[in-house]
Amino acid sequence: MNIKVGKLIYSGKAKDVYETDHSDKVVVKFRDDITAGDGEKKDSLQLKGYYNSIISSKLFEVLEAEGIKTQFIELIKSGEMLSNKLEMIPLEVITRNVAAGSLLRKFPFEDKQVFEPPIIQMDYKNDAFHDPMLNDDISIALNLATKEELDSIREITLKINKTLKEFLANKGINLVDFKIEFGYDKNQNIVLGDEVSPDTCRYWDIETCDVLDKDLFRKGECGVMDAYKKVASMILDP
Repeated sequence: MNIKVGKLIYSGKAKDVYETDHSDKVVVKFRDDITAGDGEKKDSLQLKGYYNSIISSKLFEVLEAEGIKTQFIELIKSGEMLSNKLEMIPLEVITRNVAAGSLLRKFPFEDKQVFEPPIIQMDYKNDAFHDPMLNDDISIALNLATKEELDSIREITLKINKTLKEFLANKGINLVDFKIEFGYDKNQNIVLGDEVSPDTCRYWDIETCDVLDKDLFRKGECGVMDAYKKVASMILDP
């Protein structure tokens, strides 16, 4: 598709979104910036945007093949993804298959406890309020979504989890947990947006339990880009 990139319409912590000469399409540019702790910890890692873009594109393709609608259209070039324009819902939908991270700080779960069924948690995407956890009543009172939409989001999220868990397990990766975002397309359908990458997921090597995601940066450990590169290599290996 021949696309002309226009003005910047949104700049997040690690991605920029640009309008195009097609009113219903945008270009998402993945930057090399990496943040943690509500953006308090920051750095720039060479090729991070490249790896996140190819990982997200591959996983969006996997989801699309299973009938899950995403905003992804194509990877124009490394670091730049052509996507359908969405009106984003200010919810962070977190799926937890294994107890890790903030869940262990807030609740008395055992480290690496497996959840069957998985836990689905929704947070209010708002930096000013530090992304607090929500229940349905608060979401509805804030006019973030209707009860029917929340039920639909949960249903889609469970299908996403099942699809990604199975695909990644076959590649040697344990999907510990992940955070996704949804939006409305031009027809008001609820569609998966944003990204699915080591920035937004916890990936552990099935055999070694090595961390293959942004947790390495959060903890100040080395090898962040080696981990991202390994994930890309594992999921793209036919």
